[in-house]
Amino acid sequence: HGRVGRAPRPPYMRDVNTVCQSYALCPHRSICENVASGRRRKKVRGDELRKRVLDALELVGLAGLERRKPRQLSGGQQQRVALARALVNHPRVLLLDEPLGALDLKLRKEMQLELKRIQHEVGITFVHVTHDQEEAMTMADRTVLMTAGRVEQEGRPEEIYAPPASTFAARFIGSPPMNLIEMAVEPAAGRQVLRAGFVLLPLPESCAQAVRDGPVETVTVGLRPDDILVLAPTGDDEQSIRGRCELVEFLGHRVLLHVRAGHLELRAYDDPVNRVRPGDIVDCRVPVERMHLFDTRTGRAIEVDPLAMEAGVAG
Repeated sequence: HGRVGRAPRPPYMRDVNTVCQSYALCPHRSICENVASGRRRKKVRGDELRKRVLDALELVGLAGLERRKPRQLSGGQQQRVALARALVNHPRVLLLDEPLGALDLKLRKEMQLELKRIQHEVGITFVHVTHDQEEAMTMADRTVLMTAGRVEQEGRPEEIYAPPASTFAARFIGSPPMNLIEMAVEPAAGRQVLRAGFVLLPLPESCAQAVRDGPVETVTVGLRPDDILVLAPTGDDEQSIRGRCELVEFLGHRVLLHVRAGHLELRAYDDPVNRVRPGDIVDCRVPVERMHLFDTRTGRAIEVDPLAMEAGVAG
């Protein structure tokens, strides 16, 4: 936008460039001509234009390929050409609309790191739109999570991962996503507990006051698979959920267990040396301080009392 009191600048005059998912390269033009097209529209010619184009190609790792046509390049190289074409204009902001969506998994991983390197080198703001939450967590300095046209949560990736502001954020961020269990709030022996069928868990002290003060009859308990400790069945433990392992996914340095406890399904990581097999009975120990609570009606996170949380961790 222009200064206060002036009409906003039309989009075509703003110092912003876009990299699309389809790359939108001209197939009959060389790589050099594709990259130069943006500067030509701004009346840049001759040696200055050539220097800018070659600098942009070197920045994206395509030096020496300027005479080739797009069809002679791989998908990853075409994506770099589209990036160079945008960067040659030295924009203040670069919009990237799912730029890695057309690449295979291995190449997408490589390009995530390459885009991060280029962004740091050129020092301009990249606004990167993606549906891949792992891509967003890997690349972003600041993340804005949106749903239905509204901002659900924003902050640094680690701030969105823990704690999530809503069940939507909990489902979307993390691979695999957070386990979400709807549980009733019930009194028991002078305190409040959480119940879902035969599963009984203590109510975290950090959330107890907010639950008591509000009209909360049910809560949704969120548990990250990394926070659950898988143990061999022992005696009764009110912080454990006992269930049967239904599936084991081998992931190399660890395994992902799918455990069923009545109508509940849990995903939990375990060490392969423990050799849990489908059909085994296990206890999934739930650290109270790692539980995330959400209001089931609104889906929003229940406010945590930081003093109670610190006291609980210290205890």
